[in-house]
Amino acid sequence: MSVASYGRLKSKKRNNQWMNLISFVVVIFFTILVLFPIWWIFRTSLMSNAEIYQYPPSLLPGNWLFSNYAETLEIFKFWKYLWNTMIIIVPACLAGTFTATLCGYAFARLRFGGKKLIWALCVGSMLLPAMVTLIPLYIGWTRGLGIHDSYLPLILPYFCGGGAFNIFLIRQFIMSIPRELDQAATIDGAGYYRILFSIIMPAIKSAMIVVALFIFIGLWNDLLQQMIYINSSDKYTIALGLTAFRGQLKQDWSLTMAATCMSFAPGVIFYLIGQKYFVEGITLTGLKN
Repeated sequence: MSVASYGRLKSKKRNNQWMNLISFVVVIFFTILVLFPIWWIFRTSLMSNAEIYQYPPSLLPGNWLFSNYAETLEIFKFWKYLWNTMIIIVPACLAGTFTATLCGYAFARLRFGGKKLIWALCVGSMLLPAMVTLIPLYIGWTRGLGIHDSYLPLILPYFCGGGAFNIFLIRQFIMSIPRELDQAATIDGAGYYRILFSIIMPAIKSAMIVVALFIFIGLWNDLLQQMIYINSSDKYTIALGLTAFRGQLKQDWSLTMAATCMSFAPGVIFYLIGQKYFVEGITLTGLKN
């Protein structure tokens, strides 16, 4: 290798090192921006109200008052609200993931009349704002079916496809699986359901977990619909319970932030458990073979 080539190689290596360092600094900076509000909530939950209003504010509590959480649990019915939330989320996640897989499989592999039109309507429904359908759905559930103060309007829609985006995600994943696998299974005598459960589902496990996480996050944060369909305080979910708790305490920010930390902790835990599959599912959508 000549001296000039060696110099260019060394210069390129040095530039790559600088670019990696700059990228690392940028990632760290944005990570701090994202995590800072979470830290601020947690830090506030461990302070006294007097310390919260001190100026200038401190990044760390003077006294780490973990007793705020015990005091909050005496007022905030966290475990009751968590149980109520799980009553909605568990069947909705299971049914939504399964039905989205069935629909995605049908659009990706089966041939039937009106398939293109139905698919166009399904994809087009993703462009429809949720607020547009909110009032008609409420009238349909309450006046049409006579369902009041119930979890059913929040659960039953997920037994009918799991949502247009989830169907789209599953379909794209299935489209990336070679059809030769289906044809080989058909030659061996396998039917549509056998192919779905024995070949397709194991191959799209990541996508199914992503769908379940999307449904979980959507229902966990869906304050508006829960507020509309749930009226009894003994049926409150985490979102409704936290809203009512915040209104009850008003200016007691230490207990309010403690309740907030307890409310988003289960969601963070579930996300961390499925994080590997979430990233894999998003990254490989349409690319897996």
